[in-house]
Amino acid sequence: MSEGVASLRHQINSAEELESVVRSMKAMASSNISQYENAVRSLDDYYRTVQLGLTTCFKQHKTSSIIGRKPQPDKAAIAVIVFGSNQGLVGQFNEVMVTFVSDSLMKLPGNKTLWAVGERLQSRLAETKLTLEAGFELPNSIGTISTLVGKILIEIESQREQGFIDRVYLFHHRPHSGSIYTPVSQQLLPLDQHWRHHLAHIHWPTNNLPEVMPDREQTLRAMVREYLFVSLFRACAESLASENASRLSAMQRAEKNINELQASLKQRFHCLRQSSIDAELFDVICGFGSMK
Repeated sequence: MSEGVASLRHQINSAEELESVVRSMKAMASSNISQYENAVRSLDDYYRTVQLGLTTCFKQHKTSSIIGRKPQPDKAAIAVIVFGSNQGLVGQFNEVMVTFVSDSLMKLPGNKTLWAVGERLQSRLAETKLTLEAGFELPNSIGTISTLVGKILIEIESQREQGFIDRVYLFHHRPHSGSIYTPVSQQLLPLDQHWRHHLAHIHWPTNNLPEVMPDREQTLRAMVREYLFVSLFRACAESLASENASRLSAMQRAEKNINELQASLKQRFHCLRQSSIDAELFDVICGFGSMK
């Protein structure tokens, strides 16, 4: 009987320690969500400014040199950048992204090569038939996102200059209130006619006519680089916010399960303890009766 009580007491203590860890992880996830969502909101005005600059450049600049070289037919033509997670305890975060990427790429003709951001995602993609070309380490703070984006842009520029790729697609999770997050995709390059047509509907906010100066070609290239930088930075921040939202949801479910387990263990502990007390009282009464 005493061994059963001691075992239950040990299980209750372990559940309390685990609950403390879960609460700490919940607090960290909530804090991370806030900083990444704030980073995304802070990019909105700058992204709008870059779009206005591109609109003006395309109106005054008709060159298509930014499209890049034509890829060789025996080389990969489509580069796919996919954001996942480095750590676990995120539910189906990576599995959902892998399924979304696989289904989306089936609709695209030509060869595809994947650049995965996040160790957990890389291991999931390795189990599929998709070709994993390169992997990048996912940032763990806002301050290191720029470094990652710079590495990706260098890789894109290098591959396009060598004619290995002509299209670049971006896949990531975006925070969504109804379902925590939702997978989305975006074509980064080339800046084709469809993209320009969509950009042309953006109206200049003032009555003053904009002018590109001093060098239109140089300004256009700079605007395109800024557009790619902001797009990748925002995708990474949205993915990290979604990852922490998924982790927060997982920790909330874990906390609920732990509370239910604690209630069950305490009930069993009290029942077993009461049975032990009743048995001791019964022995005392029996002993007293025998002596009398």
